[in-house]
Amino acid sequence: MSMWTWIGEVAEGGAGAVGALFDWVGSVFASIGDTETRRQVAFSVSLIALSAKMAKADGVVTSDEVAAFRRFFVIPPAEERHVARLFDLAKGDVAGFESYANRIVRLFGDERQALEDVVDALFAIAGADGLIHDAELVYLERVAQIFGIDDAAFDRIAARHLVPEGGDPYRILGVEPSMTLAEIRMRYRSLASENHPDVLHGRGLPPAAAALAHDRMAAINRAFDQISLERG
Repeated sequence: MSMWTWIGEVAEGGAGAVGALFDWVGSVFASIGDTETRRQVAFSVSLIALSAKMAKADGVVTSDEVAAFRRFFVIPPAEERHVARLFDLAKGDVAGFESYANRIVRLFGDERQALEDVVDALFAIAGADGLIHDAELVYLERVAQIFGIDDAAFDRIAARHLVPEGGDPYRILGVEPSMTLAEIRMRYRSLASENHPDVLHGRGLPPAAAALAHDRMAAINRAFDQISLERG
């Protein structure tokens, strides 16, 4: 059964009890034998639902944000109604986003890096119109807190989206200007290894979400190149 078939099941199953959406997803996970499918479903449903809640917090969904959202998925035409249904259910649900975020933590369990992937993708969607609004930033900070993402990790994610190209490369790499180039290079290599597109695919991101991995690696490479150039 494909990922999008499971998304459709969520959309239809959640119609009567939207507040229990992620509890319902968790209950059907036991019947999904394929680990990769489970992870793709978890990431996809999480991003759809939290994007809907973020749109509600911001008060508007721009065409740029919709286009950014679609970068992470290749949605078969026959399945688009399921995705739209899930988005609308989540946006209109009386349950708050914090309830969703807590349920998502239970879905992913110990896979904290996968939770960072969700926040990174939400940043990309929020910033697609050229500006991350204050309400969106407050929302993202709170989601990250619930996910157990520490301040340093959140700052690295935020820096890739908030700092303009050519901005502070030290924030993007999570290093200090007082560190030697050799120390920074070690950190850079560690980040490059952790964030290689193949690694993100192994964490269960949908294949179309490779855009997230490539954007992340581009920012990491650009930051190290800038530091190296500055230091000769």
